[in-house]
Amino acid sequence: MRTTAAIPVARRVSGFVYAIRNIVAEARKVEAAGTKVRYLNIGDPITFGFKTPPHMLEAVERAMRDGHNGYAPSVGILAAREAVANELSRRGMPVEADRVIITSGTSEGIELTLTALAEAGDEVLIPSPTYPLYTAVLAKIGATPVFYKKDPANGWLPDGDDIERLVTPRTRALVVIDPNNPTGASYPDEVRRKLIAIADRHNIPLLADEVYGDLAYDGPVAPMASLYPDAPIISFSSLSKAYLAPGWRAGWMAVGQTDRLDEVLAGVKKLADGRLCSTGPMEHAIPAALNGDRSHEAGFRAALRERAALTVTRLNAIEGMHTVAPAAAFYAMPRVTLPQGVTDEDYVLALLRATGVLCVYGSGFGTRPEDGFFRVVFLASPDELSAIYDLVADFTREFLSRKGRP
Repeated sequence: MRTTAAIPVARRVSGFVYAIRNIVAEARKVEAAGTKVRYLNIGDPITFGFKTPPHMLEAVERAMRDGHNGYAPSVGILAAREAVANELSRRGMPVEADRVIITSGTSEGIELTLTALAEAGDEVLIPSPTYPLYTAVLAKIGATPVFYKKDPANGWLPDGDDIERLVTPRTRALVVIDPNNPTGASYPDEVRRKLIAIADRHNIPLLADEVYGDLAYDGPVAPMASLYPDAPIISFSSLSKAYLAPGWRAGWMAVGQTDRLDEVLAGVKKLADGRLCSTGPMEHAIPAALNGDRSHEAGFRAALRERAALTVTRLNAIEGMHTVAPAAAFYAMPRVTLPQGVTDEDYVLALLRATGVLCVYGSGFGTRPEDGFFRVVFLASPDELSAIYDLVADFTREFLSRKGRP
């Protein structure tokens, strides 16, 4: 006898939210109704015309033609691990290749590490606003995010004293995203040292998400572990952003040399064995990227600096809106002063439906819905951004004049 009852999914799925992608469903409806959508929701440089460096393409093509199309070692090919170890060591984080794991983007490294560290009911200190992968993974494994605030009035910097007050016996890790997504902030060494001291003093791993480390406008940022190599720091990065290859999912994590992290390293390697390997041919681009020509980076940083300046100038000229100037990456986090009872999601969805401009509401990154934050990805050309900001200005003026009523 057949039944048509729906087959239930695990309860953890209801807690898994990823606003950056989820909002695309509404954008598809807007497109279907005939409105062109301007996608400012995902930080993919390739979508906006930036090109992967040719020598990296050649490295992957050569690997495929040379037959490197089977499974790679679960921890990654030795040449890639050595390239990462040498790169970090040159930049002040001494680490051996056997403490490097090649992952499917930074995201997989983060998920493997949080899975190895945290049990159900454990706590992980997460910045707010945050990159939503962290909260999604914690929801999946049953751990609890404990948010520490970053202050937009102080350049989106965190307060070390506030963070330390949040540490409890259940705290299993401190997450630091620097340079930061979604705010575009870059932390001064004074702030970074305070964060490292908290992790060291309480003996909790500091998970240093450093994927935008080469995209600070004033030049590359040294790894956090360079300030104190003996601290319990795990560094994450990838080819996705500064090396313009997001679809390759070629990332890495490096576990600091301290023996305090030996069990964490073993746990992550055990989990990595279970998923076999990351994308094998793309691992061959890591040595080419880290040891080869990086001339594209200066041009990319200059393009981002120009777009950031345009973004701040144009958005700050809109009455009722303020944007903190980013110092790195390709994100800004404007704030619009919303009428009472209106949320950031109300504003973003109304903007999308009226103009086709797709941003992500700030509460998708952990801010309060009533605070009116939203994230802009400013990778489009300056001319296109100017046209987009014209739409945002006209819409916001009208939206606030009617006090946000639909």
